[in-house]
Amino acid sequence: MSFAIQHSTLRDLYDKVVVGERLSDADALRLFESKDINAVGAIADFARQRKVGNRASYILNRYINYSNYCILSCQFCSFARKKRDADGFELTIEQMVQKAREALALGITELHIVGGLHPSLPFSYYVDFLKALKALDPRLQLKCFTAIEILHLAWLAKKSVEETLLELKAAGLESLTGGGAEIFRKEVRHAIARGKESAEEYLTVHRAWHRLGGRSTCTMLFGHVEKLEDRVHHLSLLRALQDETHGFTGFVALPYQPENNDIPVRVPPTGFDQLRTIAVSRLYLDNFDHITAYWVGMGLKLAQVALSYGADDLHGTIVEEHIFHMAGAKSPQLQTEAEMVKAIREAGRTPVQRNTFYEAVREWPTEAAEVAAPTNSVKSKVLERNLATA
Repeated sequence: MSFAIQHSTLRDLYDKVVVGERLSDADALRLFESKDINAVGAIADFARQRKVGNRASYILNRYINYSNYCILSCQFCSFARKKRDADGFELTIEQMVQKAREALALGITELHIVGGLHPSLPFSYYVDFLKALKALDPRLQLKCFTAIEILHLAWLAKKSVEETLLELKAAGLESLTGGGAEIFRKEVRHAIARGKESAEEYLTVHRAWHRLGGRSTCTMLFGHVEKLEDRVHHLSLLRALQDETHGFTGFVALPYQPENNDIPVRVPPTGFDQLRTIAVSRLYLDNFDHITAYWVGMGLKLAQVALSYGADDLHGTIVEEHIFHMAGAKSPQLQTEAEMVKAIREAGRTPVQRNTFYEAVREWPTEAAEVAAPTNSVKSKVLERNLATA
């Protein structure tokens, strides 16, 4: 037991975690309200170690946004554009295939694809781009679409959500993204994303996908107008669905980016808030194996620290990110594999390259072993150079 826990007022919560007793909503709120970030982090780190050991993962992936035209006007969103806007864009299937070819040449294993709710693209466009991308390499994993996109596609196809998901799965869809969850509390959702799908609709889409044998991630956008109680409520709904379906592979806490949108906040999410949110998520979401520190929103250095506050994953190389950067994120557009491996090692963890489902693709040897086998580091430097010029 660490000194931070032994002398903390949170000792009773540590004892509950040790014996495997589930934390209550009141426990989670108490953790959120605690100023003893070291104790909260130490308890979360214990839970992480017991769940996943000393590994910390990353994925070689590329983001592709097929379009930023959207029929919605969410107040927090800086990404969406209307057809009249000069900076709107829409990719052809051929353009998406070219981006995928470039990604495959770099060793990418996953394409992460989302976009706005396009006002005129037909349902066939989405089916056809999945088929075209999968035809490039059957090993390429396609992680696509948020829950609200699935509802939009079901409307376009004039089919049920289940029928729509089955057709997309047959075309090559392997995982749903977790985006669009925001905050589930109705009043908060109305304030930041009026007109978007409800919490129940979000959960219904993921439930349907899980029942079809699919897996997905889930998220929470925090640090805007919500209260701490709203965060606990959000996490409670995710935990309940995971109890029911066991279909979520991981949870990603997304810090709100306050620039370039219609929801000003007095204090954007601080480093303290980001670390405690990840730590509480690890402790409360006891039925989730993986908690991701999203370096795009946090910055790689703080995400590295989060590996000692309950996180066990740094997300991916990404290559081309629009949504957070159009909202004002100052992080780089990409991270190289070498940088992510270095950050994981500095945090005292064993770097593991994973796939879409958080399954290990490669576990890195110790640095001493790398010195003995220099071809590994040469390959890493080639990939680093290629990613930097992609």
